[in-house]
Amino acid sequence: MLRRFLAPVAPAVALAATLALPVSAMDLQELSDEERAQFRAEVRAYLMENPEVIMEAVELLQTREAQQQAQADLNLVSDNAQAIFDDGYSWVGGNPDGDITLVEFLDYRCGYCKRAHDEVAKLLKSDGNIRLIVKEFPILGDQSVLASRFAVATKQVAGSDSYKAINDALMAYNGEVSLPVLRRLANTFGLDADAIEARMDSAEVAREISETRALAQKLNITGTPTFVMQDEMLRGYLPYDQMKAMVAEKRG
Repeated sequence: MLRRFLAPVAPAVALAATLALPVSAMDLQELSDEERAQFRAEVRAYLMENPEVIMEAVELLQTREAQQQAQADLNLVSDNAQAIFDDGYSWVGGNPDGDITLVEFLDYRCGYCKRAHDEVAKLLKSDGNIRLIVKEFPILGDQSVLASRFAVATKQVAGSDSYKAINDALMAYNGEVSLPVLRRLANTFGLDADAIEARMDSAEVAREISETRALAQKLNITGTPTFVMQDEMLRGYLPYDQMKAMVAEKRG
């Protein structure tokens, strides 16, 4: 029992031994009040004399949690691969036959998405063997939804190249999003604003956005940008250098 060796050993040894024991062997309820108080006092004294131990424990915990999250994300990507990489409607750019696939969940009102947009464009320009898939995931309010509906409607009405132009323009735009603004944007690119506006409230547009929302929920995605690179999920903004390094790592 723990009480047999607690008193004679040094506090550091007692603490290390305690941390190494299974939960069933650490039942402090088996100790007397005096032994329990002594144990707590020794642990406290050791930690006060060696506060770096607390930081080491926190770092270890964070590492284990990150490893568990990474493994969980690998499983989520594997289980939802069809919807992530081949849903039949998301815009595909870069090199459609590239050996690396990068998927981005984005919101046009997201500042970090705007920063990431330039980084992704730089990556595609420097590496001609990357396939990019864009997932419309408006989560920052009504203006985000309006912008995504406009972008999806443009893709359905005017095609892939027009969608790319609108996607770039919306990412560069920092003002308020409204229907008049979007109509002017359509006119700027010589698009049929009436046809796009009519499609924005269609079931086809709503389906794309709702299915992407459902996929994001399955993947536990709550923020933008979120990327999937091959089998790995990358939650948050990544600068060009990090993305480039990860591409190289994926290629082995």
